[in-house]
Amino acid sequence: MAARKRSFVVIGLGTFGGTVAVELARFGNHVLGIDNDERVASRFSDELTEVVIADGRDEEALREAGVGTYDVAVVAIGEDLESNVLCTMNVKMLGAPTVWAKAIGRTHHRILAKLDIDRVIQAEHDIGLHIAQMLHNPLVRDYVSLGNGFHIVDFQVPEALEGRTVDTLALQDSYALRGLGLMRGTEFIEAERAGGTALEAGDKLLLLGVREKLRAFADSVS
Repeated sequence: MAARKRSFVVIGLGTFGGTVAVELARFGNHVLGIDNDERVASRFSDELTEVVIADGRDEEALREAGVGTYDVAVVAIGEDLESNVLCTMNVKMLGAPTVWAKAIGRTHHRILAKLDIDRVIQAEHDIGLHIAQMLHNPLVRDYVSLGNGFHIVDFQVPEALEGRTVDTLALQDSYALRGLGLMRGTEFIEAERAGGTALEAGDKLLLLGVREKLRAFADSVS
């Protein structure tokens, strides 16, 4: 079933905000982009549903743009902390039902969190953690955080495990991990069948667990 199309307003069309806005539009959503720089805004006139030149600190300008009528507002203003915070406050006051805002540091994160918005984004920090994890152990191809300390990891099977079955890895007993399935090329093998399947180098195990246990397992077979 296709996802329901929603309406988004992205305020601040720099590298981060512009990428978010264009991708949301590419998915078929109605996207309003707002930036206070006419030259920046003009770059997106053919890619977004609508583009408005306005200052996010100006509540009345945002009201005229209809910011409060959109399903989701993303405040992506970059290095200007004051503008970012004032814009976020304005968006909240205008009644946007869901608000995400970009933070540029820990202090900024704490300030935005006090505004009771739905999500604070620390793009550089989050990407840094992601890359460090993959650099630390090349067998970890990618991972997704589920919150509360749990992650799903895409783990590439090394030659050292070739021929062994998933059941013999004792994922649950030794590491408190849950195997969700196995990818072999373009074929997905469900967890029930994967347990007795002989592993091949290059297979991808999908594992669920807390970061410490996932790291312990990856380190044990590196």
